[in-house]
Amino acid sequence: MKSKDIKNISVLGAGSMGHQIGMLCALGGYETTIQDINEAALKDAGEKLEGIMTKWVKKGKITEEMKNDAFSRLHYTTSLEEAAVQADFIIEAIVEKLDVKREVFQKLDELAAPDVIFASNSSTIVNSLIASVTSRKDKVVNMHFFFPPLVMDCVEVVMSDETSEETAKMTMDVCERINRTGVLLKKEISGFVANRILGALQKEAMYLYEEGIADFKDIDLICRKALNHPIGPFELMDLSGIDVGYYVMQQRYNETGNPEDKPSKAIEEKVKAGTLGRKTGKGWYDYTKEGVKN
Repeated sequence: MKSKDIKNISVLGAGSMGHQIGMLCALGGYETTIQDINEAALKDAGEKLEGIMTKWVKKGKITEEMKNDAFSRLHYTTSLEEAAVQADFIIEAIVEKLDVKREVFQKLDELAAPDVIFASNSSTIVNSLIASVTSRKDKVVNMHFFFPPLVMDCVEVVMSDETSEETAKMTMDVCERINRTGVLLKKEISGFVANRILGALQKEAMYLYEEGIADFKDIDLICRKALNHPIGPFELMDLSGIDVGYYVMQQRYNETGNPEDKPSKAIEEKVKAGTLGRKTGKGWYDYTKEGVKN
């Protein structure tokens, strides 16, 4: 298969990442299917995308015709089999748990055509840990988008030792067609580049907070004013989802066994309490007065 042969893309997971990745693919001209086992999640995804694209039209980012064309190429299903059978390229954007991803990839391997590429949007899990349950290790790659995908112009494309050059090239070609800057990493490392740097910043911010050196609001303020960061580390945790960061740290700890990689007590408490950031209305900050942001 060549890049030009990729006509149908299936995105697994209709959550905060998946539905926007799906829209990027549809805007890029691909027939796109968003799959999720939860019918309500698919309905919510459609409503959110309608709202976002309507705003894009009003702002002049796209025309009404471009919007309508994209939606005509966008489809939804709860069937993993349907999503896999019709796909030329599959992007997985489900929960950041290795055992769940391995289970899904094993099923995909049985359902999808042999030449279909499997790309994982994992923010930290290297693809070799997932590819081992498939018969196509050379066709598995990381394709890490950043939140929110419709805004952030970067995708980390990560190869394992067994990912083929052809797979990497085709994935980079998909990035180009959906108008995203793909950066190719030819060596695996947990967390890749962006999240390793970000993780170091957040780890230090949590240390300063838990040691009582500074309040989280003051840490955010210093990062914005002194370091010229657009938002502080605690604001960013709220934006991307505190649970997402928790699973990333838990996965890193599972891989390394290093106690320093374990999620902090403060983060663990918030996950248990369900205060996960903007998506729940409350995290480090309270968003109930301004409304939850998508």
